[in-house]
Amino acid sequence: MHNKTILLVEDNPDDEALTLRALRKNNIKNEVIVARDGAEALDYLFGTGRHAGRNVANLPTVALLDLKLPKVDGLEVLRRIRADERTKLLPVVILTSSKEEQDVVKGYRLGANSYVRKPVNFDEFIEAARQLGLYWLLLNEAPPK
Repeated sequence: MHNKTILLVEDNPDDEALTLRALRKNNIKNEVIVARDGAEALDYLFGTGRHAGRNVANLPTVALLDLKLPKVDGLEVLRRIRADERTKLLPVVILTSSKEEQDVVKGYRLGANSYVRKPVNFDEFIEAARQLGLYWLLLNEAPPK
């Protein structure tokens, strides 16, 4: 059983710290790989750029993807994940503060598994992180390798 890692794609340092803190508060001790823009997320997933040579067969268990990202936006990252055989089945949860209905629709159209609005209230966020962790890391049956 490979180590269940979480790929967090988040450019806002406050939201990154908040997410990591919320996961820790829920005793989610899984390794979190942080990509601070869309290009870095793609480099990590496909073993290119500064992640060249990484074993790309070792995918994260789930990707938490912000939409508003520098370099390559979240929807484009999602489009590229779904377009590649190696990452097509990777569970992707869009985690965003966007209230745009069209973002939700586009996210699902492009193959997001889930869409979670970042709660502004930290206690709500801790609860959201608990449920995400419980579901994606423990309950969800991942596609066979």
